[in-house]
Amino acid sequence: MKVFCGRANPTTGSVEWLEEDEHYDYHQEIARSSYADMLHDKDRVFKPMADAAVKIVEKNGFSDKIKIINKHSTEVTMGPDGDMPCRANILITELFDTELIGEGALPSYEHAHRHLVQENCEAVPHRATVYAQLVESRRMWSWNKLFPIPVHTSCGEQVIIPPLELERCPGAPSVYDIQLNQVSSADFTVLSDVLPMFSVDFSKQVSSSAACHSRQFEPVASGRAQVVLSWWDIEMDPEGKIKCSMAPFWAHSDPEELQWRDHWMQCVYFLPQEEPVVQGSSIYLVAHHDDYCVWYSLQRTSPEKDRRVYPARPVCDCQAHLLWNRPRFGEINDQDRTDQYIQALRTVLKPDSVCLCVSDGSLLSLLAHHLGAEQVFTVESSAASYRLMKKCPGSQHSQADLTDWFHDGISSLGHRLVLISFLKETTRTTSLLLSPADTSIFKANHLEDKINIIEKRPELLTSADLEGKKISLLLGEPFFTTSLLPWHNLYFWYVRTAVDQHLGPGAVVMPQTASLHAVVVEFRDLWRIRSPCGDCEGFDVHIMDDMIKRALDFRESKEAEPHPLWEYPCRCLSEPQQILTFDFRQPVPPHLIHAEGSIELRRPGRSHGAVLWMEYHLTPDNTVNTGLLKSVEDKVGDCCWNPHCKQAVYFFTMADPRAPLGGPQTVSYTVDFHPHTGDITMDFSLSDTLDDGQ
Repeated sequence: MKVFCGRANPTTGSVEWLEEDEHYDYHQEIARSSYADMLHDKDRVFKPMADAAVKIVEKNGFSDKIKIINKHSTEVTMGPDGDMPCRANILITELFDTELIGEGALPSYEHAHRHLVQENCEAVPHRATVYAQLVESRRMWSWNKLFPIPVHTSCGEQVIIPPLELERCPGAPSVYDIQLNQVSSADFTVLSDVLPMFSVDFSKQVSSSAACHSRQFEPVASGRAQVVLSWWDIEMDPEGKIKCSMAPFWAHSDPEELQWRDHWMQCVYFLPQEEPVVQGSSIYLVAHHDDYCVWYSLQRTSPEKDRRVYPARPVCDCQAHLLWNRPRFGEINDQDRTDQYIQALRTVLKPDSVCLCVSDGSLLSLLAHHLGAEQVFTVESSAASYRLMKKCPGSQHSQADLTDWFHDGISSLGHRLVLISFLKETTRTTSLLLSPADTSIFKANHLEDKINIIEKRPELLTSADLEGKKISLLLGEPFFTTSLLPWHNLYFWYVRTAVDQHLGPGAVVMPQTASLHAVVVEFRDLWRIRSPCGDCEGFDVHIMDDMIKRALDFRESKEAEPHPLWEYPCRCLSEPQQILTFDFRQPVPPHLIHAEGSIELRRPGRSHGAVLWMEYHLTPDNTVNTGLLKSVEDKVGDCCWNPHCKQAVYFFTMADPRAPLGGPQTVSYTVDFHPHTGDITMDFSLSDTLDDGQ
């Protein structure tokens, strides 16, 4: 049976309907689940997927002792005719995420104690403790706030300043989970010792009600308190002899035995505002949580004594944190990157330049204005980006606006969706009154009357939108919020094609060209998410390995997936190689762009996959690189990746860590760009391998 799936194409910007196998979502979910990574975690208690668990239990000879109930725990019934004949006296669970409670652990435990287990039961794990450490970090703070951006012009230095509303905004409500071990110790200053904030005893009744827990401490250094780093550990037994810790290396009891994990990492929380702290001057760190989320605040006096109202969960009210994710904030705050655009703009701008900027929530239009363009237009097709750049206080929005916001939200998910229904026709007019805004980015910089912002999709632009003028300079970073893979930002090329009629003679397009690059790598740890498990604590789980492999073979084995590789160390086994080029100076061609060739491996190692990224050539002398940042001429081949972007990883096989190290090999590839769909398809194959697992 086939089904039609709606997909928002991030490259072309169009909505497509594709015929898929009825089990498409099932295969995709399994293929990208990283279940193998969890089983490779030797410290973890785990529960395999229900549909594989039955077969695994049967294969291992436990069918008469283990019953699989394929239900949510809150749906389990009790009694002679129920799923369980009586309450259990041992509760074994794995309900945790990086934040500990983000997957609904508290309400699930609460329900289990009330309905499924006996009083004074034992629980495995027995107890969890959340830890926190206060730090000052310009790098991490740049993931949450917009910094002033200096622009050196012929008239002196101009500074792009953030709106006051953005400065006051507490930020996005969600935790930022990262591989904290990959953040250099030079990137933050420790302001406190590691503080145990709160514990949960899973053997006793658990409450999902909102609560707060404070810890008084004396800062170990003076500085600006900006960020709370947080993690947790779990004790499997009542005596705490068997412990599983998520602590980063500097806080781990045994750094040499640090277990790599990708399913559980560490948390970065941003304080609502940075606050000065003085070494030795007592202060309180407060951890707040509801049933699913944790957040932190600093207080000068004891929360218990002054009975003050505890801060509500932070919610963005400036629009910026809804439009820009944390890496995007870091990218915009990267002054070296900004200077690249400034240098390129100086070479192409003329006093009579009429510029059109096309990127989501970009500051390129401000740079073009400050550097002397006669007139600047910028297209913001996203309602969120339009409100951030040019906000209208107290404006009312109709149902059409809400529909646009709905589409923005759907597009930002980037997942293929089966659309069951949408907004039903209604004769009523729905409106939303936004709270008055202090300012916007344009207004904060006194540019609201100097830069023309157009709220529509670029392909719908008319001559009237551009005041009858022809564009002499088309600009893009390019950056679009719907992009998941590096080449999805080729949407800029489709925009360039759509606005071709509005370009004047000799118009300049920046970037002029783009190129797709690849390098073959050996991962230190990331291979585990695609590695077969085989045996786990004496249990034969080949059935699950086979199920994952079938799901991968369904399609995912021929697709790349995005990963922020600055968090995942790897070695380059080959030199980087250019695969495809795209000429933005010309419209998108009607024909396929094809490349095939081979990549020679120059260093011994296990070839886990190929990493792909884009480079944007703003001018012949100025390139913005979204991938590998330095050459790999040394024998080791350690990789340094752009920290603001996700790169695409094409895994060769389900890698076997026990495979011997291979000598030089060759990787053959075919890569195709399909202009009608905007898709890039690829196939890589190893030759002269010593083992299929390499």
